[in-house]
Amino acid sequence: MKRILFSALMILGLILSTTGVAYADGIIIPDPPPHVPPIEVPNLAIKYHRVNVTIDNQVATTEIDQVFVNDSEWELEGIYIFPLPEEAAISDFAMWVDGEKWEGELLTREKARQIYEDIVRQRKDPALLEYIGREAFQASIFPIPPGGERRIELAYSQLLLADQGLVKYVYPLDTERFSSRPLEEVVITVQIHSRQAIKAVYSPSHDIAIDRVDDHNVNVGFEAADVTPDRDFELYYTLSDEEFGVNLLTYRESGEDGFFLLLVAPKVEVESREVVAKDVILVLDTSGSMEGEKLSQAKEALRYVLEHLNPEDRFNIVAFSTGVSLYAEELQPATNRREAQKFIDRLTAVGGTNIHRALLEALEMAKGERPQIIIFLTDGLPTEGVVGMEEIIGDVREAASQNARIFAFGVGDDVNTLLLDTMAQENRGASVYVRPYESIEEEVSSFYTKVSTPLLADMELDFGKVRVEDTYPYPLPDLFLGSQLVMVGRYSNNGHTTIVLRGEVNGEEQEFRYGVDFPAQGGEEFIPRLWATRKIGYLLNQIRLHGENKELVDEIVELSIRYGIMTPYTSFLVNEEMDIFTPEGRDILLEEAAPMVAAPTAVSGSRAVQDSEARQGLWRAERVAESQVVKGVGDKVFILRDGIWTDTTYEGQDTTKVGFASEDYFRLLSAHPEWARYFSLGQRVIVVLDGTAYEVTEEAQPAIDLPATPPDRGPSESLLDFLVRFFHWLMSLLG
Repeated sequence: MKRILFSALMILGLILSTTGVAYADGIIIPDPPPHVPPIEVPNLAIKYHRVNVTIDNQVATTEIDQVFVNDSEWELEGIYIFPLPEEAAISDFAMWVDGEKWEGELLTREKARQIYEDIVRQRKDPALLEYIGREAFQASIFPIPPGGERRIELAYSQLLLADQGLVKYVYPLDTERFSSRPLEEVVITVQIHSRQAIKAVYSPSHDIAIDRVDDHNVNVGFEAADVTPDRDFELYYTLSDEEFGVNLLTYRESGEDGFFLLLVAPKVEVESREVVAKDVILVLDTSGSMEGEKLSQAKEALRYVLEHLNPEDRFNIVAFSTGVSLYAEELQPATNRREAQKFIDRLTAVGGTNIHRALLEALEMAKGERPQIIIFLTDGLPTEGVVGMEEIIGDVREAASQNARIFAFGVGDDVNTLLLDTMAQENRGASVYVRPYESIEEEVSSFYTKVSTPLLADMELDFGKVRVEDTYPYPLPDLFLGSQLVMVGRYSNNGHTTIVLRGEVNGEEQEFRYGVDFPAQGGEEFIPRLWATRKIGYLLNQIRLHGENKELVDEIVELSIRYGIMTPYTSFLVNEEMDIFTPEGRDILLEEAAPMVAAPTAVSGSRAVQDSEARQGLWRAERVAESQVVKGVGDKVFILRDGIWTDTTYEGQDTTKVGFASEDYFRLLSAHPEWARYFSLGQRVIVVLDGTAYEVTEEAQPAIDLPATPPDRGPSESLLDFLVRFFHWLMSLLG
């Protein structure tokens, strides 16, 4: 009996090692007065949308608070529909009307589907198609007077399953198509608690704030105002008791090379011996143009850095204008910070800008084995000594040691962005631009907080038996306390392999090993677009740094079209006069687009700074930006042209036309419900599926031959239903 129980628990463990994804969002479908056609009644406005999530050891409780407003001229009734998350158990439902709680009913998948299809027919709105295949909760809404509000509160709990230490939570926030105006407020807060240590926390969909309380507790937040959210809120977090957590996400289509995303994150609570001692060299421009508020803020930034040095760190200060002034002839211990502040107090703004000499003085000190962090602040172009950009870059390249990291801060717009970007990129650093309306102190202190505690320097990754290429970022940055690496790339073969993470901790080589699987098919559909975004940013940087190259230009254009990546150089995506969906049109496009991509840009001035920030934004992106004319849906990308949402894999071939909301339309989706998410984009769509280009039109169309229906596997069973049966069976064995 014990053996049976042990085997049963092992089976349960295997079941719980499969990733689970939850979906849920509440909408009100208005029911107009009898004399008003449904199509003429707008959706209710969503005033605010607040979501509070508590995840306690992978049990997630989601609490939703929404207020709907009737902006129409009619008194409206309606139904509130909540498509249930798969594998979730609704723990509470509360709909408050004048302080009174009302109940609803649970709908089966079949009944919910029928309601969705009826609404699509009546309102001529395909948005609800994305929910096909799910059960739903439904409640009647009492009449809402013009200008009136209804508040909906909902709570549900679910089990989030882990796949090799990776946990995923999803809350569909796509309310753009269900609100008649922008939402005044959208707030999502997530509190994660886990007995096992939490490592990486990552969202491919939203710009989140992460508060790492300790190794076992993390708070995540997202907030926006006056917005129409158009994408689901997705959150990944990883669990590992290792010093550094390494987790893999992949996506691969059959017969194609795959894409991967690797998350690497250190633990939060570290001992002093695990912190890498570093040298910090502060290089400050004190030329005449820095006089006043700029120099005052820069001094405060330097003071902040000195106050936050770690005990084993060393530092020095290089002030430069026409000449160079050093605080000390050699690096000083952190205990000397008080004397250094007196040196900072005496600095005044006068003279020219000798960037070349200042950098060489700093690099001469940055020769040790520990990480050498050079923080370089300037507000102008080189005017003294060596002023040629190529010569400065060449001399810096020759003088920099392998351990040197240059972080350049361009203050204002009168800086040489190409010079700062090149030095930073070639020395595993970053360039940051402090615009005239921004605070130098805030930018530098925020940056230094992120890099103040190195944990792994000179990081390298070896993927063993699996061949990987086109990885970004490259070279890899150092890993700091509270930071994480989000790496993307391609892989050509599949199977199990061992990833080896190498790096230095206080001069000693460290090595960590992780067994992972690169699958042959399927995975997370957002990864290809993220990879394409970073690659485009990398290619644009290469053109800017090294000049025009036809192959690079062609690749930028092809990637921009295929993945719908908007850049300042690909306006052709929204130029409806340019044909981007036929081979002939693309040939013409490449000829016309090449000058736009490769045209020389200014190296200084406000446009140069904006250009640099745009390129870096693509190169370092952790999520893909959407727009009003580009939408990512699952594994596909659509571009809105001539009022038609067009699949970027469409190449101008003949289409099979299907009338919107016709019998063939719904029969097609009944045969392939997984296609409904593409058709939900609008009443005019071109999408390539199983080798056929389907075109949804607003006009009636002749009957079509439907594709083969997938084999009927019978009614599907939810995981919770299965677990209930499993435990009943287990208890019966135990008597």
